[in-house]
Amino acid sequence: MSKVTKNRLFELLSARHSNNPYSRLADIPPPDNFKDIKKATSRIKTAILNQETITIVGDYDVDGVVSTTIMVDFFKKINVKIDYIIPNRFEHGYGLSPKIVDMINDGLVITVDNGISAMPAALKLKEKGIDLIITDHHTVGEQIPYAYAIVNPKQEDCTFEFKDICGAQVAWYLCASIKKELNLDVKMTDFLDLLCVAIIADIMPMTALNHTLVKQGLKKIKTSPREAFKKLNEVMSKQAFVSDDIGFFIAPKINSAGRMEDASIALEFLLSKTSYQANESLQMLEELNNFRKTLQEEITKKAEAKTDKNDNAVIVWGEDWHEGVIGIVASKLSNSFKKPAFIFSLNNAIAKGSARANANINLHTIITKASHLLIGYGGHKNAAGLSMKEENLEEFKAIINKELEEHKNDLHIEPTTLGELDVSSVDLQFIDIIDQFEPYGLENLKPIFKISNVSLVKCTLLGKDKNHMKLMLNCDGVIFEALKFNDSNSDLPSSFDLIVSVSKNEFRGEVTPQFLIQEIIL
Repeated sequence: MSKVTKNRLFELLSARHSNNPYSRLADIPPPDNFKDIKKATSRIKTAILNQETITIVGDYDVDGVVSTTIMVDFFKKINVKIDYIIPNRFEHGYGLSPKIVDMINDGLVITVDNGISAMPAALKLKEKGIDLIITDHHTVGEQIPYAYAIVNPKQEDCTFEFKDICGAQVAWYLCASIKKELNLDVKMTDFLDLLCVAIIADIMPMTALNHTLVKQGLKKIKTSPREAFKKLNEVMSKQAFVSDDIGFFIAPKINSAGRMEDASIALEFLLSKTSYQANESLQMLEELNNFRKTLQEEITKKAEAKTDKNDNAVIVWGEDWHEGVIGIVASKLSNSFKKPAFIFSLNNAIAKGSARANANINLHTIITKASHLLIGYGGHKNAAGLSMKEENLEEFKAIINKELEEHKNDLHIEPTTLGELDVSSVDLQFIDIIDQFEPYGLENLKPIFKISNVSLVKCTLLGKDKNHMKLMLNCDGVIFEALKFNDSNSDLPSSFDLIVSVSKNEFRGEVTPQFLIQEIIL
């Protein structure tokens, strides 16, 4: 098999996007094919003309906060005053709930990134004589809430060309439709900086429409007039933004507000009017994110200790495990145990859970098999939220294990390498080719490579806790260094295979290629 060189790398990566019908912004599909979007737009037009109260109801994750920001910013640009509510995870629960409806007395309600499973709340709005427009992207269940209009690409009879979009994209398309209907002078590309953050954070497939919007959005962040992004540019001092900058640095900060306290802190950050305000909000987000990391580590250790390696899924629970971090714990354990993970927090005999998977199964479909035990649930293929009485947990665990028995080979998707790496060809030009095809994400993963039969020259432990490894290695006479983070198991044989990614290491103005070990194959 031929090794991956610069030419081969370029061929492989360009082939991924050769059939993208939306490769330019000019080519992206218009809003018209969304089911109910014209009906929703017409109702919003009436509300604007009659000066009705318009209330946006968002969600507390990044997608929900960004969706709300886009709506608030859009209506501000067209001088229409609106109200907006982002539920507090601990006080109101998820999305449009009866508790949120109690806060609304009249006018028109528009949900963003939620609402498709809000049956009781929708009914309550109907009783109050308040019209509801749902914009969402989550899986549509058998029951659909009572609403004036529902804009969700996952509806069976929705003919929008690309189904795998996040809530912020649906909200953005609704704004585009309002702009068109009212013939307004608003540049919809001005929202791409926000939009790309939501697409990356909500782990949408980084293909077709999403790839184009994120590619343009990452450029927009660099020149964004928003105080929040100016502040992030200042703090991060990046020459150009890549998807990992959002996924590992920006999104966790925005997410930490809703996870740990209240998502309105993140919303205030994104809507900051002054540099001072952006700085204050960012500092708060930084503190909350650090607190989140500490709690996450504690709960991960407890959850790992309770995990039965023989089960088809990680299904564990604990008293008062922080609801805001169990989703991340589920994600971590799903990856380390290579199977779906369900993590529950117990409080007053109620179990609230988060499920994550990186698998060829649909979590939402699997959970549906145990729906008779649940108080509520919602989500999509790789992520879901659910709740039940504590007494039902063991039965739930048995049902999920039994359902997954038929999918033993589909419980985890192993990353696919681009092939055997020619180590001698890795230089800055090699990494520039990788950067050229940014952004990466789900279904368009950042390139990883295999390096076979490397010899260990030296192993050094790094970091204040000595929990990272730097290996000096020899491959066919080429000596190179590789880093393995969060691993201190230095008891290695003299030769082994590696799965690596390559990136730029910027240190004191000097830029060099860096090998990052994803897996050591013994």
